[in-house]
Amino acid sequence: MFGKKAQPPIKSLIAQGTHIDGNMKFNEGLRVDGEVFGDIHATSEDGSLLVISEAAVVQGGIVADHVIINGTVRGPVHARELLELQPRAKIDGDVSYVALEMHQGATICGSLKPLMAGEASTEDEKPLLKLATKNA
Repeated sequence: MFGKKAQPPIKSLIAQGTHIDGNMKFNEGLRVDGEVFGDIHATSEDGSLLVISEAAVVQGGIVADHVIINGTVRGPVHARELLELQPRAKIDGDVSYVALEMHQGATICGSLKPLMAGEASTEDEKPLLKLATKNA
């Protein structure tokens, strides 16, 4: 399901020490190492990747296909495909996802809302939930 598509390349970087006020839109891949005070929304129809690094702080909503978080997010997170929460991820907001991978140490203060993938899903299907372990 998720292994079939290649990851979009990260073409944009918000470097550590950079502070952005305002909403952002991006295509393909974006890595955030700095601070963003506003929403971050992926507009790409061919898949998108958003990486929030350990030093990053985002205060606003996030929407992308594949979201990897290892920093702090204060706002809702919507992963249209896969949400990966690394050990230092801290989310203060509601989270929606099709598949979730959460490492030990990651925290969420908000509700979790599993979504169904595309038209092929039915109401009886359960969302994919993958637990990450150190021994894997």
